[in-house]
Amino acid sequence: MDGKGKSPGSNAKIRSHPRRNKVGFRFPVARIAQFLKVGKYAKRVGTGDPIFLVVALKYLAAEVLELAEIAVRNDKKSRIIPRHIQLAIRFDD
Repeated sequence: MDGKGKSPGSNAKIRSHPRRNKVGFRFPVARIAQFLKVGKYAKRVGTGDPIFLVVALKYLAAEVLELAEIAVRNDKKSRIIPRHIQLAIRFDD
């Protein structure tokens, strides 16, 4: 046999997943953890703290980009430029 009938997890090594995979977005969790440690914002930084901060940054970025998309449609353009981001932030309730 050529091994095609084997289950995928039988002899496979267990792979550790980076913390950024838990977030599901491409913000650098390790870099933010390093900034939190070096910046002396707290005496101790837990393992979940940078993940929580990345999720918050992801939410804010998604909100700003969504509002910038509306500004692009109002301007009848096809690309988001810094002016659209500025308008999105300025006119947000």
